[in-house]
Amino acid sequence: MSKSTGNFRTLKQAIEEFSSDATRFALADAGDGMDDANFVFETANAAILRLTKEIAWMEEVIAAESSLRGGPPSTYADNVFANEINIAVKETEKSYNAFMFRDALKSGFYDLQLARDEYRLSCGSAGMNRELLGRFMDVQTRLITPICPHYAEHVWQKILKKEGFAIKAGWPVVGTPDPTLRSANKYLQDSIVLMRKLLQKQESGSKKPKKGAAAPPAENKLTVGLIYVNEHYDGWKEQCLRVLQSNFDSQARSFAPDEEINEALKNCFIDRETNFKQVQKLCMPFIRFKKDEARNVGPQALNLKLPFGEIDVLKENLELIRRQLGLEHVEVLSAFDGAARAKAGRHGPVLDKNPPSPGEPVAIFMSKEEFGAQK
Repeated sequence: MSKSTGNFRTLKQAIEEFSSDATRFALADAGDGMDDANFVFETANAAILRLTKEIAWMEEVIAAESSLRGGPPSTYADNVFANEINIAVKETEKSYNAFMFRDALKSGFYDLQLARDEYRLSCGSAGMNRELLGRFMDVQTRLITPICPHYAEHVWQKILKKEGFAIKAGWPVVGTPDPTLRSANKYLQDSIVLMRKLLQKQESGSKKPKKGAAAPPAENKLTVGLIYVNEHYDGWKEQCLRVLQSNFDSQARSFAPDEEINEALKNCFIDRETNFKQVQKLCMPFIRFKKDEARNVGPQALNLKLPFGEIDVLKENLELIRRQLGLEHVEVLSAFDGAARAKAGRHGPVLDKNPPSPGEPVAIFMSKEEFGAQK
């Protein structure tokens, strides 16, 4: 029954209208736990299109197999995609064991599709890895088998040319997921999104020519990006984290009362020539954010640096950043390197007004001519 429309379909009607697998897909997506199930007709119709498109994509990949990159997975994008496959298998297994079919569909199909699409964009000119795509198709087929068995058997036998039946193929065997690699990739993707928004804002904010006036010269186009990174919390943020570290129970994932934290924080700044109330206004939002994060992920959220090297991650993906932002030249620089800061030229005050911190790099964009003048 569909709560949104107040209508229902008999089993025979649903199969005739949507097919058995699309009906099962929508039933799995209808809801888990104690929530009222809601069979959404649009989900069933969308499932037909999704599954059909996936079959077409697999056929295209196998037909163009010779053009894919050979050898074992080796690039950063390969490792991230392989890790996402491992995570999908583990999370989907937990969901099936708990009879949470909607969660299983999310991790075993939707999330896996998103990871594949992101991998396709990240590879660029290097191309996707043949072995890794084969593994993806194999794993995705096995994960969706309990929900869409007819689709899975068609893919298994007709497209992947596997022996036997998908339903008897067994659960995929994968390695241990790497949460640090997943965090590093999220940091990379989030940074690219923020830098793209900043670049678009700077480009749209530049003076537009008046009606009838000549367009600005092409050499003023922003084609160079300088990304400044600070991998270590310092200043008042460092003091806040040290106070939180000393007032955190890692076993219970709980903090000391706010009064004790505020008193400890006050003692950190009492001997300094500063107005504690002003510092406190800066500290409180940061402390609340870090307390929530520590409760969710544990004491590592209170470390003074991220569990991965930010500069290494960004440098390893320079080509991706350059392509995603449409730039000609990109550099990743340390915010503490005097020579590196000098490259910012007249944009230097931006680094003082909005200094980078762990997880929050600062990008400066300029024209190729302006960058050349800084050298």
